[in-house]
Amino acid sequence: MGFFATALLAVFFAYAAAIALTVESFNCSGSSGTTCNGLVGYVPANATTLSNITTLFAIQNSLNSLLGANNFPLTTAPNQSVSAQQTVRIPFPCICRNGTGYPVNPPVHTVVSGDTMSNIATVVFSGLVTYQQIQAFNNVTDASLILIGQELKIPLPCSCDEVGGERVVHYGYAVESGDTVGGIAQEFNTTEETLLALNGLSSPKNLLANVPLDVPLKACTTMVGNNSLDYPLLVANGTYIFTAGDCVMCSCNAANNWTLQCEPSQAQSTLWTTCPSLQCQGAESLYIGNTTTSSCNRTSCTYAGYNNQTISTTLTSLSTCPVSGNPPAPPASDGNIYVPKFSLQGQSWSFVLMFIHLVLLYLHLT
Repeated sequence: MGFFATALLAVFFAYAAAIALTVESFNCSGSSGTTCNGLVGYVPANATTLSNITTLFAIQNSLNSLLGANNFPLTTAPNQSVSAQQTVRIPFPCICRNGTGYPVNPPVHTVVSGDTMSNIATVVFSGLVTYQQIQAFNNVTDASLILIGQELKIPLPCSCDEVGGERVVHYGYAVESGDTVGGIAQEFNTTEETLLALNGLSSPKNLLANVPLDVPLKACTTMVGNNSLDYPLLVANGTYIFTAGDCVMCSCNAANNWTLQCEPSQAQSTLWTTCPSLQCQGAESLYIGNTTTSSCNRTSCTYAGYNNQTISTTLTSLSTCPVSGNPPAPPASDGNIYVPKFSLQGQSWSFVLMFIHLVLLYLHLT
């Protein structure tokens, strides 16, 4: 083997090792058994349908959950086509175990003729996991020895950790070629420093394409208590979910001051033949999602969680009366944080100009 071939192989194995070390399951350092909503970005290699995606990832509550995670209209049909390389967000329950997040019910891939563990990881599941992770998760001794019909559980990355003291939805973002840490931070309203620290990256240069990045998405605040079966109810901006046995639909929109908006759903309940009462006690005319205004006080009936018997509600009040002597309140923030991009072009020109000045100075002195 020539020197060039040897060097090329060395570079390849070093790159492969770097990817294997970089693509780790997300940290989930909370108490073992802590659960939350997980989210990853799936990028199919070939055209497919929403129905095929729900089957591939064994998505709970099937189509409705997928529609909500992507803010698709509820009228979207299961056979709706998804083009190759189109990102689709996959929702799933996440649980913390031994400092790492895993799906509560991992999707299962049944090995077919021609499958390799590497192909399953990089093509079937679009690089959301590595074959080493699948191998370890399924206690497979030799990754090259898998059998047709063998079932492999897929450990999608997720986390339930707080970020900066706030509960967030951890999103496994599929990094694309040409992406930058600064660009991703700006797109998802976070900071470069947060992304680097959360993903254990010492420099923005360490960002790799086709590797999931842990991106914290701000979630709307709720009145759901920790005794509710859906606690913590984390819903990211621009998405909606069904909860309380599918009797309630909740959506998050930054324009609503990051407050979760819930209302009765029209879906068939998965817990009850008929959904329990969604009426607020003490306000017979109000049901979840209803608001009434009296004078300059606004009262809303808010979703507050559920158990196996009932759905809880609470009344929330907001005064809209003007306060004399005080200046008008500033407009509510939409939660967007501007993160300036690093301008390589400007820096490059500065360097060129400085270099020219040094050359001219050198010629003058000599």
